[in-house]
Amino acid sequence: MWYRNLGLAAVLGLLVPLVGCDVDVRDEGELPDVDVQTEPGRLPDVDVEGPDVDVRTEERVIEVPDVDIETEERVIEVPDVDVNLPNEQDNEFPETEPDDLE
Repeated sequence: MWYRNLGLAAVLGLLVPLVGCDVDVRDEGELPDVDVQTEPGRLPDVDVEGPDVDVRTEERVIEVPDVDIETEERVIEVPDVDVNLPNEQDNEFPETEPDDLE
């Protein structure tokens, strides 16, 4: 039971950096203009023949253990995570032109 709580804490710990950020893009940027002249490539002509696979089931008698499990409830400490997201107004930047960012 404790491993389930530990797993939940680990997942929450990994998600906090993803949801706890507010990103404002000031300049979207641009890709360079590139003109490339070349001959188009071609794929090789290949015939592939895979193996024939026949999957079926059959019944067999095997010995399996007979296990009785008893459980009990215990009080344990588990993590309590509070996430405070940044206010959007705290992340606002003054309007700038792309030339001003250099």
